[in-house]
Amino acid sequence: MRSVFVLPDLGEGLVEAEIVEWHVVPGDHVVPGQPLVSVETDKSVLEVPSPWAGTVAERHGAPGELVPVGSPLVTFDEAASTDARAVVGHLPEAHAAGRASPAVRALARRRGVDLDAVDGSGPGGVVTSADVEAAATTAQAHLEPLRGVRRAMAAAMETVHGTVVPATVHDVADVGAWTAEADPTVRLLRAVGAAAGSVPALNAEYLGRDRGRRLHDDVHVGVAVETEDGLFVPVLRDVTRRDGAGLRTELDRLVAAVSDRSIRPEELAGATISLSNFGMHGGLFAELVVVPPQVAIVGAGRMHDAVVARAGGSVIRTCLPVSLTFDHRVVTGIEAARFLGALLTDLESPT
Repeated sequence: MRSVFVLPDLGEGLVEAEIVEWHVVPGDHVVPGQPLVSVETDKSVLEVPSPWAGTVAERHGAPGELVPVGSPLVTFDEAASTDARAVVGHLPEAHAAGRASPAVRALARRRGVDLDAVDGSGPGGVVTSADVEAAATTAQAHLEPLRGVRRAMAAAMETVHGTVVPATVHDVADVGAWTAEADPTVRLLRAVGAAAGSVPALNAEYLGRDRGRRLHDDVHVGVAVETEDGLFVPVLRDVTRRDGAGLRTELDRLVAAVSDRSIRPEELAGATISLSNFGMHGGLFAELVVVPPQVAIVGAGRMHDAVVARAGGSVIRTCLPVSLTFDHRVVTGIEAARFLGALLTDLESPT
């Protein structure tokens, strides 16, 4: 007796599916629940199991072929039995990503599981969906969840990534004329204030909903401070109204407040532009992250000695790499270049 198994209703209003890979060949004996074929819909790759036991007499359709729901899929001899004899049919050969069906491989991709590291519990060592889920659960047990500041930072960066259109320009300041007593961070803060006064377009906020911008008269610099718990950005206000000693005193106070967690919420808000002096730890240039509604962030790389051309000859000078990342939705490339030029002019001043 022969029976014809048709492609079942796959749900979600789907009317057809594409054959991806057959798991049986004519002559194979299958048992109920054994995968017959993997098919791909517009939503996922699915395994179609056998509804009964029997011997495969004919397969209908080849890989890549579209099969309408209700159309013949497999013809069986001796079908309609519900015995559970051992599987003697054809099982997929090993794949580069591990021995698994397309549906299981798709599940592994979604769950972030490396099939090469999974021992299959199916016949012949085939990796099953249960194996993938077990591996994913084990990996989850070793996951270190982000909490507190790091969790907030991750959420903020995800938001920024889908919002800002970043662009970066780089240059190198010759700071060889600085005195031995020069405070690099204070000089950077002063230079940011000077450049903001020269090119206000980068000391601004972008009003996305209204497609407008607001230029700020005061320069409030958010200074990146690294801690074991994550990144804090306290705001040093009125940079252009403070002298060098005042900038250093206020910066020290803010850093101490971050360290002992006494920093007040209002001291972490209201920056009009940001500064990251990452070069203290390493690195020359960086593609930094602009946090809306700000439109710019200045980065300072590692100070180092370099050979510089001077008057037809060469000299060794102390150099400070500088990066400027800006939101290209509201700041033009020329404005950014002019800001960076003004920044370097102030930095290269002896005092």
